[in-house]
Formats: sequence, C-alpha cells, structure tokens
Amino acid sequence: MMNILVINCGSSSLKYQLIDMDEEKVLAKGLSERIGIEGSRIKHTTAGKEEVVIEKPMSDHKEVLEIVLKTLVDPTHGAIKSMDEINAVGHRVVHGGEKFANSIKIDDEVMDALNECIDLAPLHNPPNIMGIEACKELMPDTPMVAVFDTAFHQTMPKSNFIYPLPYELYEKYGIRKYGFHGTSHKYVSSKAAEMLNKDIKDLNIVTCHLGNGASICAVEKGKSIDTSMGFTPLAGLAMGTRSGDIDPAIIPFLVEKENLSMEEVNNLLNKESGVLGISGVSSDFRDIEEAAEEGNERAKLALDVFVNKVKKYIGAYTVLMGEVDVIVFTAGIGENSVEIREMVCEGLENLGIELDKEKNNVRGKEALVNKDTSKVKVLVIPTNEELMIAKDTQELA
Repeated sequence: MMNILVINCGSSSLKYQLIDMDEEKVLAKGLSERIGIEGSRIKHTTAGKEEVVIEKPMSDHKEVLEIVLKTLVDPTHGAIKSMDEINAVGHRVVHGGEKFANSIKIDDEVMDALNECIDLAPLHNPPNIMGIEACKELMPDTPMVAVFDTAFHQTMPKSNFIYPLPYELYEKYGIRKYGFHGTSHKYVSSKAAEMLNKDIKDLNIVTCHLGNGASICAVEKGKSIDTSMGFTPLAGLAMGTRSGDIDPAIIPFLVEKENLSMEEVNNLLNKESGVLGISGVSSDFRDIEEAAEEGNERAKLALDVFVNKVKKYIGAYTVLMGEVDVIVFTAGIGENSVEIREMVCEGLENLGIELDKEKNNVRGKEALVNKDTSKVKVLVIPTNEELMIAKDTQELA
C-alpha cells in the first residue's frame, strides 16, 4: 500500500490531499485559509465522514501542518492509524527556473536551488519552501518530492521561450518565458490520449486551462512546445484579475499619468485588471456571465475579450504545430462553463473544430463534446494536479 500526502502552500493558505495510490483514491483532503491572519481555519474531509472545521489562530504553515497531521490520524476524523502510513510527501512548487525540467527528490542541494528561484516567483516560492521545511521538521524520515509548475514547459524550443530583449538579460537574470500550470497541462494531455485510446506521441493537442488564472499550451507529441504564460503568470490571456498581454509602453505611461509606483502598477496589472477590470462586476466568471445575460454591456465585453484571446491562441498553436488533433478544456471555467466553451469554438469550423451543443451540455466531468463530423476532437477533462503530483512523487520516492 502506498499513501502519498500532497501539499500545496499559498501565502496564506494550504491545500492537502492524502491519496491511496493503489486505487488512486482520495482518503482525506482539506484546505487551511487565512494563515497568520485573523479567522484562520482548516476545513477537513475524510472519505465517508462528515466535514470538520477547525477554527483557531494559526500563525504559520508549520502550525497548520501539525494540526493537519494530527487530524489525519485522529480516531474520529482521521483516515489513517499512524503517521507511518504516509509513505511520501509531494510538494507543489510554482517555479523551478531552468534548473528543474522534472520533479525531483528533495535534498539540501534542491533546497538551495529553490531559494535561488525566489526572485523569479517572490509571491509563490517562499510559501512553497515554508511548507517543505515544516514537513521536514515534522516528518524527518519521510521522503519528499518537489513537483514544479514550470517543469513540463522546459521542453519549449529556445525560439519559443526567448524574449526579444538584450540577450545579456537572459544570461544574467534568466529573463525568458517559463510558463505555468504545467502539472495541469501534463495531466489533461495524457488523459486525453488515454480517453481517445491513442499514443500521445501521435497527437497534437491544445490544452486550455481556463480558471481564474488561465493559460493555453501547445502539446506536440506529448511535449510542451509553447504556452501563453511567460516569465510570470501575468502574461497571455486576460484572466480573473490579471491583464495578460498588453503593450509594455502602457506601464511607463501609467507611472507618469497616474503617478503610480512600480509596486502600484504591478498590483493594478495583477489584481485589478482582467475581466474584473473590464466588467467592474467581479473576477468570478459566473457573476460576469450572469450580469452579461441581464444586459450589462461591460460584462459582455469582458467575456468577449477573454474568448477572443483564447481563440487567438488556439489559432496560433494550430499554425505552430501544423495541425491539431485535440482541444482540451479544463480548470474551473473550462470544466464548468458550457457557454464559454461554445463561444470559444464558435467560428473555428475552418480549423476543423465543430462543437456539438447537446454533448457540450456537461459540467465537471470527462466528456467528448465535438460533432461526429469534427476533424478535431474536443474534450472536457477535469484537471487533477494533486494526482499528477502524487504520481510523480510515487515514481521518485
């Protein structure tokens, strides 16, 4: 029996799943929010049992993990009898820079390299590292594996990841396209091949990870050759609150006209832009779709902007790979928004993409949603980054 604990640390949150790898089933899972701020709590669910909510002050990730581990072995709410039943821990790490093209077993050398990547992901990597350090203290003899959001995209050719800036900046600071959501793109592309009963090496796939953060990836014969996010997760599509691609000259213009600091501009582009900025309604696509239906013009405009960007990337990646066999929709919006999938596929018939409206009427489950006459297969696949992390961890541990 092989049980893997998957940990995903955000700056003030921690998600976890305990997965039995023999049957690929979730034994327990939970989410801790508001770490280090008032109102911190953990919602924990063990398979077949009632959800428990633990509300108490938790000052850091280590304190949260202590409670999580206690809860996992708790006779009433737990899923296992003792900590020995956790065979390995898989940690999601957002940025591996150029150092990591694959998941890796964590040792001191890896920890040093992760610290060196902090500059590249100042918001995400520090909490990821805190999570690993806390686990190492609490479970010193359990093997740990780091699984990187950027690793899947390390197969991109240089011509697709280098920016047209002075080359020295790449050599000096590693300024290049890295891409993110790699674990999700990897999972859904291999799942698509499995669903179609094809070898992934015979397929060209465009994976659309559409959530509050969104990115698109060109997967040629199982390898990522280009993706929409860039040096940071700010690039590419318009997202919930992120601007995606804009003319870079807008930044100095805003600094001057609005008298903003660099930090304020960064905040504006990351947290006040995207569909929230255009619609003025919300960063949640469900609220925006509702407002658009009620006749809110800006909400409708926000959806159109988002959809147009997705279409452009699908078109660009079709050209890049010469042909596309499969389009995959995944993540919160991709899995659940019937309307947005329809809007994206509308007008792409010339690329061989024909959506079947009846089949497309699904939410949150695996489905083939194209017409029988469609040259390109269109799939809805719920992403499962935790399972992908667990699989990599099992392999290495």
